Amino acid sequence: MGMERVHAIAKQVSNWGRWGAEDERGTVNFITPDVVRRAAACVKRGQVFSLGLSFGAEGPQIGQGGRVNPVHFMTAVAGQLGPDPDGFRYADDIIVMPLQCATQWDSLAHVHYGGQLYNGFPAASITAAGAARNAIEKQAAGIVSRGILLDLARAAGVERLPPGRAISPRDLEDAERMQKVHADSGDVLLIRTGHLDVFKRDGDRVGYMRQMPGLGIDCVEWLHSRQVAAVATDTNAVEVIPFEDQSLPLPVHLLCIRDMGLTLGEMFDLDELAADCARDGVWECFFSAPPLKVSGAVGSPLNPLAVK
Repeated sequence: MGMERVHAIAKQVSNWGRWGAEDERGTVNFITPDVVRRAAACVKRGQVFSLGLSFGAEGPQIGQGGRVNPVHFMTAVAGQLGPDPDGFRYADDIIVMPLQCATQWDSLAHVHYGGQLYNGFPAASITAAGAARNAIEKQAAGIVSRGILLDLARAAGVERLPPGRAISPRDLEDAERMQKVHADSGDVLLIRTGHLDVFKRDGDRVGYMRQMPGLGIDCVEWLHSRQVAAVATDTNAVEVIPFEDQSLPLPVHLLCIRDMGLTLGEMFDLDELAADCARDGVWECFFSAPPLKVSGAVGSPLNPLAVK
């Protein structure tokens, strides 16, 4: 496969210039006012689901690539204002963490190749000061749309897909037919593989972080044709690991982020939402996951919400 295949697919899926030479939002542009109104119509019961992992020392990180779990400490436990010892008291705290240590969005500056970021901006625009182009705050209006949950584990009749299982476009369409949904332009695609159980239930951080089921490279053109706004999964890489071609790491990241301008979300906890969808047969929701407006950042922690 190699980079030759990446270049070939890139010619088919590139969105460079689609929304103008200065665009830094990519496929989030598919979320039009009509799409947001369609999403709002998904709210029937008013039930809210959190799709985020907790940000704490108990998180999934194992230190690879410098990513560690958050360090949280108190700067004040019984702070006092005024002379009265029974008067105003306060507590304050600090958290230190990688911005991509748990549930998070990748910005469009997160990966690149050939010296260029999404929409042709130079990779050199990322410096020690941060990303001058395609940083996460360019998504500041939020990622608010209709969420379509495809529960691939349930569709396959298993608790979890095995590590190394490459998801194909046919898998996605089979799940759509089974769940009677269809991912359309502007939707956020939520893909449940069940792999999060390796961390949540088994307590195996290494197994969770280092190998996983995920999207195969054949899904890239499918995502482009459907014009989805963003894709999020319950794994930490979205795509399959071990890689389909061991000489080419993370090709889905390269094509989706750098060429298509497609925002990717990782480590989403979709279990409670999926169980509810299985009960009521409704696999769509109002989805809201605004990133933190961290200047120059290439990712953002999240507490995504789904409302049914």
